[in-house]
Amino acid sequence: MKKYIFVTGGVVSGLGKGITAASLGRLLKARGLKVAAQKLDPYINVDPGTMSPYQHGEVYVTEDGAETDLDLGHYERFIDEDLNKYSNLTTGKVYWNVLNKERQGEYLGSTVQVIPHITNEIKEFIYQVGKTGNAEVIITEIGGTAGDIESQPFLEAIRQVSLEQGKENCLFIHVTWVPYLKSSGEHKSKPTQHSVKELQGMGISPDMIVMRADEPIDESIAEKISLFCNVKPDCVIENITLPVLYEAPLMLEEKGFSWIVCRELGINAGPCEMSRWAEMVRRIKNRDRKVEIAIVGKYVKLHDAYLSVAEALHHGGYENQCCVDIKWVEAEEVTDKSAPELLGDVQGILVPGGFGDRGIEGKIAAARFAREKDVPYFGICLGMQTAVIEFARNVLGIEDADSGEFNSETKDKVIDFMPDQSGDIPKGGTMRLGAYPCVIQAGTILERAYGTGEITERHRHRYEFNSRYRQRFEEAGMKITGASPDGRLAEAVEIPENKYFVAVQYHPEFKSRPNKAHPLFREFIRAALEK
Repeated sequence: MKKYIFVTGGVVSGLGKGITAASLGRLLKARGLKVAAQKLDPYINVDPGTMSPYQHGEVYVTEDGAETDLDLGHYERFIDEDLNKYSNLTTGKVYWNVLNKERQGEYLGSTVQVIPHITNEIKEFIYQVGKTGNAEVIITEIGGTAGDIESQPFLEAIRQVSLEQGKENCLFIHVTWVPYLKSSGEHKSKPTQHSVKELQGMGISPDMIVMRADEPIDESIAEKISLFCNVKPDCVIENITLPVLYEAPLMLEEKGFSWIVCRELGINAGPCEMSRWAEMVRRIKNRDRKVEIAIVGKYVKLHDAYLSVAEALHHGGYENQCCVDIKWVEAEEVTDKSAPELLGDVQGILVPGGFGDRGIEGKIAAARFAREKDVPYFGICLGMQTAVIEFARNVLGIEDADSGEFNSETKDKVIDFMPDQSGDIPKGGTMRLGAYPCVIQAGTILERAYGTGEITERHRHRYEFNSRYRQRFEEAGMKITGASPDGRLAEAVEIPENKYFVAVQYHPEFKSRPNKAHPLFREFIRAALEK
């Protein structure tokens, strides 16, 4: 029988349910189990693809092209398993599927209701993720907080799963906040008690409670929570805030987290082999160098908008034994005049992806500063496109060079739709999404970094480098060093005269891992250190 683990949250949002779920996945995988993870989000958007980065943070893209919640990035980085389209479900997608089935007559004229039709759709999704990868353990995180109106169908669905699969094959983990009151000098258990009571009102009794706090919690508080919430004493586990994110699995395992989970589910697993992970954490803590990297972005007010980029930079630092300090630079503030002041003290400049014309001129100015001052430059998606526009304007002398996305009137669209694409398309789900192959030219930074001539990387964009300008770019010194197998689509550009000037159309940050940094981030940090 497959085993199902459900992770819910209580008291407040943003507690780190995703990190708890991801840590558990890493620990169970370390015990030799095949693990799959998924996130169920209560919001009514079909997917986060069209949501504002200021509200939702980054959109994480899977290998098969699903636009998903950023927590899936944590799952992949911790568990090191490629997730898929069954790894993220929203209320919007549930109702979309159900209404389409109703219109097609699949319900044979029945009155469509939340129970059983909506809950059946959610359950089918939960079961499907386990089928796709032959997983032995499926970890499902429920977004939101216990008591939210929009979460109720998901909670009802997982209650039904526990009945269908048997209580012995299902485990409920509730993550709650245990606040510390400075006035009385103690932690308080009452919010957790109320949260568990709310969950019990939905027919779910937690088997384990993970207590989130910033300071160590007195054992008497854990005992009180165990007693009042009807949970075994050793099933109440402390999870305090740590300076190193990737230390979380080790901290939880010190308290027997995965062993207790296996015991409660009747899983006969091997020992938890985390020695290599512990060695990685030791290296992280003992870094003895420092480098500062500027991220010139449009959404820097919310750092989660670039979560995977920031994590990949840190991963690159891990492999170079250095700490990476990120300088967040608002793209709208960068001009040719202000660039020396804003960017003159950093050792590397990274321009990440984005959509729309706000801040574009700032990104172009950042690319120019990096090119002319030979500061290591790494452009990702839009960061490649703005580097191309800058080169066209200031090296090729094409004054009105631009992207068709920002200026449909210019005659020199160095970035544009391909001939077989159309600009008359809706916003949702119409981009080049997911993994595509790329052939790398020999003797390039890309080849030295990857150590191979063909790679596969994940995409999320609509516009491409206009191949009609390729010869002019290459003659002037910007080389197309990565392209689709048929040669039609430019995937990467480099300026060989510079020490490190690399820009790629894809999103390498999605494939970086803490114990295996992405090659381009590793080499970018190395170049920045040399700078």
